[in-house]
Amino acid sequence: MAEKRFLTLADVGEVLNISSSQTYAIVRSGELPAIQVGGRGQWRVEASKLEEYISDAYERAAASIRELNSQEGDEK
Repeated sequence: MAEKRFLTLADVGEVLNISSSQTYAIVRSGELPAIQVGGRGQWRVEASKLEEYISDAYERAAASIRELNSQEGDEK
C-alpha cells in the first residue's frame, strides 16, 4: 500500500509526540502548512510538509546550539 499523502492532525501529533492542542497551535500559527477539506473543514497536512517542518526544526535546534556554544566561548 502506498504511503498516505495527507495526514490528519491526530497523525501529525502522533508523529511529533505532541498533544492535539499543540498540533492545532502549530497549524494555526502557520508554522506547519495545512489545508481544510470537506464540509466540516477537517485539517490535513501533506506528509512532505511535515517532513519539511521536522527538517527545519532540526536546523533551528542546531543553530540555537551553535549560538549557545559561541556565547559560552565568549564568557571564557
